[in-house]
Amino acid sequence: MLLTPHLLTGAAIATKVHSPVFALILAFLSHYILDLPPQTEYSVEDIKEKRWRKSVLDFSKVFLDICLGALLIFFFSENTFLIYAAAFLAILPDGFTLLTIIFHKNKVLKIHWQFHRKLNALSENKKISPFWGIFSQVAVIAAAIFFLI
Repeated sequence: MLLTPHLLTGAAIATKVHSPVFALILAFLSHYILDLPPQTEYSVEDIKEKRWRKSVLDFSKVFLDICLGALLIFFFSENTFLIYAAAFLAILPDGFTLLTIIFHKNKVLKIHWQFHRKLNALSENKKISPFWGIFSQVAVIAAAIFFLI
């Protein structure tokens, strides 16, 4: 899944769960739940293949995705520290994946990467049209904005 739906979901959780600690835990776990349904993702192959000189476009996509999510949170939320912390925790598993690519010898990161990859594989093995992959993410974004307002 793109990062914007993860960010918005984490932020929405922080606005609806009254316990800050529980909200942060749920925001983090929401990442794995959102990765279960089939979805469309952009390619980050140059990062995965460690072609650092060619990966500028991949990093740009990630940066713009994070900026879009942060901008939507800024416009549709109360802009508290808790909301942004929850949004950050909601994308942290993908951050761990990036760190695994860079620091591939770290055993803890590798265990997380294997778990995360298996979870993503559950949806990757299902053949869906690009329409439904995009629709699922637009639906998550719309629902999260609804709960943020």
